[in-house]
Amino acid sequence: MKIDIITRHGTSNYGSLLQTYATQIILSNLGYDSEVIDYIKYEERGKNKAETFLKRSKIWNKNRFTRLIYKIIQTPNHVIMYNKFKKFRMNLLKMTKEYGSLEELKKYCPEADIYCTGSDQVWGKIGTDEFDKTYFLDFVPQNKKCISYSASFGNDDICSNLKKELQKLLEKYDNLMVREESAIRIIEKYTNKSAKLVLDPTLLLSTEQWQNMTTKIKETEKYILVYQLHDNKDFERYAKKFSIYKRLKLIRISPSIHNIFKTGKLKWLPSPEEFITYFANAEYILTDSFHATVFSLIFNKRFINILPSTTGTRIINILDIVGLQDRILKDFDDFKSIDRYIDFKKINKIIEKKRDESLDMLKKALNYKKEDKNG
Repeated sequence: MKIDIITRHGTSNYGSLLQTYATQIILSNLGYDSEVIDYIKYEERGKNKAETFLKRSKIWNKNRFTRLIYKIIQTPNHVIMYNKFKKFRMNLLKMTKEYGSLEELKKYCPEADIYCTGSDQVWGKIGTDEFDKTYFLDFVPQNKKCISYSASFGNDDICSNLKKELQKLLEKYDNLMVREESAIRIIEKYTNKSAKLVLDPTLLLSTEQWQNMTTKIKETEKYILVYQLHDNKDFERYAKKFSIYKRLKLIRISPSIHNIFKTGKLKWLPSPEEFITYFANAEYILTDSFHATVFSLIFNKRFINILPSTTGTRIINILDIVGLQDRILKDFDDFKSIDRYIDFKKINKIIEKKRDESLDMLKKALNYKKEDKNG
C-alpha cells in the first residue's frame, strides 16, 4: 500500500527536514511504501525566498533603498541554504517529482492509496499567504482516503478567512491527528470534526534510532549548544553570560551565514547527521526551537527554552506533556535553573507511553494490518 505525504519538508530548517524523515521511517517500519510530495511553492525557492521574506518584513520593506540592501545581503544566503537543503532532502527522503503550485498538483496528482498531511506548521501562514489549500489536500480526488498526522496551525488561533473555510477544507479527511491541544480546540470550534493529539514524528523514533544517525564531529571539549531561530538580543546576551558562568564554550548551529556575527562559534549548514550529533554530545542546550526541545528530551540533555514571541504554543505543549514547564526561562539573570534535576527515567517512560499511543492511533487511521507489510 502506498502513502503520499505532504508536509513542510522543503524549508531550510533542520526540524522540518527531520520530522519528514522520521515520518517516512515510521511508515516504512510499518511496511508501507511512502513518498513525500515534493511541493515547494515557487516563492519559497532559492532566490525567491528573499523576496518573500522581504514582503513580510516591517523593518526592511519600508522603501526602495532598504529593500535593495536586503536583497543584496540576503539573496545569496537564501540560495546557498536552499541548494544545500535540497541535497539533504535528496539524501534522506524518497520524493515525487517537483511541484510548485496547487494547480500543478491538481493536473498531475501523484498516485497513492492514502494521502497524509504530515507534521509541522502546515495549516498556518505559508509564505505570503494566510494559509495554503495544498496542505489541506485540496488536489486529492474525492474517492481517496485522507488523514493528517501531527498537523499544526502554528498558533492558538487562526485567521478569519481560514475560520470560514476550515469546515470545507477538512471535509475529505477520514482521520485528524494533530500536534497541539490548541489545534483540537480550533477544529472542534470551527468544524463538526474531531481530532486526536499525537506526538511529533521525531518523538516516534527511539533515542537509539537517532543515535544510529550520529557521525563524527571535531569537538573534543565540553560545550553549550545554541540553536536559535528567532532574533532576540536578550537570548544572545543570556547565552554569552551563561557561557562565562559555566566556563564552557558556545557552539551555535545555523543554516544562515549571517549568524557568524552572533555569540558563539558558528557551525554553518552542518549535515543532518552532524546536527543530530551536536545535540547528542552537548553538555547544555539553549534554544527557542520546538525540535531542539524535542532532541533535548530524546538525548536527555539539560536545556533551557527561551520562548519565541510567536509559535510558542507547540513548545509549551510538549513541555506540559512531560511536566517540564520549569524549562522555560523567565529571568535572564537566572543561570542556575538549567541544572535543576530532571527525572529523565520518568520522562522517558512518559514519552514511550505517548509514542505507543500515537503509533496505535496512526495504525488505526491507516487500517493497519500485519499483512499490509506484504502490500
